[in-house]
Amino acid sequence: MLLPTDFPGGDPGPNFFELARHAGLLPEFPSGQIDGITHGTTCVALRCADGVVMAGDRRATSGNFISHRTIEKVFPADRHSGVAIAGAAGPAVEMVRLFQLQLEHYEKIEGSQVSLEGKANQLSQMVRNHLPAAMQGLAVVPIFAGWDLAREEGRLFQFDVTGGRYEEFDHAATGSGSLHASTVIKLNWRDGITSDDAVDLALWSLFEAADEDSATGGPDLLRGIFPVVATITAGGFTRLDDTDLRARVERLVERLRTERGGA
Repeated sequence: MLLPTDFPGGDPGPNFFELARHAGLLPEFPSGQIDGITHGTTCVALRCADGVVMAGDRRATSGNFISHRTIEKVFPADRHSGVAIAGAAGPAVEMVRLFQLQLEHYEKIEGSQVSLEGKANQLSQMVRNHLPAAMQGLAVVPIFAGWDLAREEGRLFQFDVTGGRYEEFDHAATGSGSLHASTVIKLNWRDGITSDDAVDLALWSLFEAADEDSATGGPDLLRGIFPVVATITAGGFTRLDDTDLRARVERLVERLRTERGGA
């Protein structure tokens, strides 16, 4: 198929998507982004000696408004894997539910789990199929992590809006506060870190991200709202309870207050 050289409305220039749209290869989208959409940020994942730790803050925003203070962004995909979401909250949660259903259906039909690599590939295809909606401002950018039963180790994967899948070997972050969160983890992560220390590091990274990024919600001791934190090991997906998280956050705040001279 030859692309046209005469474009009604003017030459699209070097923009490939504009070229494809003029050629009728893409559907027409409304101009600009859709307003009033709830978005969720920020999520992190890091490898540890026992497997993987995943964590996500609880805030969702619509523009400059806080839509929800207790949204959940970290979910079990199956017994030995989890997915964390950032982006448009509605499509992201729907994608996670469909992903969970597909993995459960496969296991019932085949009698065994999909390999961790296969799960990552499946999620990659789902993100790719969501690209038309992402171009309207409804992007979904997940993190996938789990315990690889064949390799007997924790692994984690990042994605982009086109469905690109990239394995990370130490840590990953997504969402508007990912730059600040990943900086904290990068400077303090070490090979062979214990799951207990990795949980504390994940909480610290979200605390610092919330301090710099208004779309990221920090731990709320007054309301009793804490990040969703889960470990994925050979024993499976385990979510930490809020009592444990409160104690960890209080120790973190006290440590930071001491190190920073009470500021």
